[in-house]
Amino acid sequence: MAIIDFRFRPNTPEIINGIANSNMFKAACAVIGFDKRKPQPLPEIVAGLDARGVTRCVITGRDSETTYGSPANNPEVLAFIRAYPKRFIGFWGVDPHKGMKSVRELRQAVTEYGMRGASIDPYLAHLRPDAARYYPLYAACCDLNIPVAVTTAPPPQVHGALIDYTDPRFVDVVARDFPDLTIVMSHGAYPFVTEAIYTCLRNANVYMDCSEYERAPMSDVYVQAMNTMIPDKVVFASAHPFIEQADALAAYAAMPLSDEVRRKVLYENALRVLGESVA
Repeated sequence: MAIIDFRFRPNTPEIINGIANSNMFKAACAVIGFDKRKPQPLPEIVAGLDARGVTRCVITGRDSETTYGSPANNPEVLAFIRAYPKRFIGFWGVDPHKGMKSVRELRQAVTEYGMRGASIDPYLAHLRPDAARYYPLYAACCDLNIPVAVTTAPPPQVHGALIDYTDPRFVDVVARDFPDLTIVMSHGAYPFVTEAIYTCLRNANVYMDCSEYERAPMSDVYVQAMNTMIPDKVVFASAHPFIEQADALAAYAAMPLSDEVRRKVLYENALRVLGESVA
């Protein structure tokens, strides 16, 4: 069965060093032993995807320069999709504090560079996802007919990042204000598990992934929801290289999902989010 990974960053030396030395994740990297992650050249990474049956990966950019001073990784995302355009799908990272400059850059990234979506990190921007500064971005996404990935569930060690910034109830507000906007809540809005599920259930335009929390307390509720309430609203994501992609796939292999639901979560739902037909 073909697999689409909806949150993947290649573990090249540049990405590994960028994460380990960033102002946002330095403390978290120390806790999880990120220094043990092995960097690989890009062709070797792609060969590993082939071996695991992963046909495509969404690479989400990040721009948190205003709040944390770290430069955006959008140039690296662009380089990846140019190197392997049939394998990698780029989402442009947006800093809402940069105002209309960021919206113009997003438009250029989509219309000229081939980006397929936008990516925001409200907890790193120190804003709720329904903050007014995001609304020009959401309007642009609707205009460009692209989805937006909203990072929810911040790592515990990120200074300045409040849980309030990731509450899916504020995503619910955005979904109601922008019914034409396709939204993917990354990391399942953990620990707001039931709220995330219900936000997906009551909004046709909201999806989520459960990356990094497939084995956490209450993860069984995610699985129950996949099998019952929202089988069409969850996409597989590994959060590689924070989580090894093989480990994330193993977690899903162990889930008691029906064959139909497994096919939807690992592949078909992602096609729907990307605006592609399901054969």
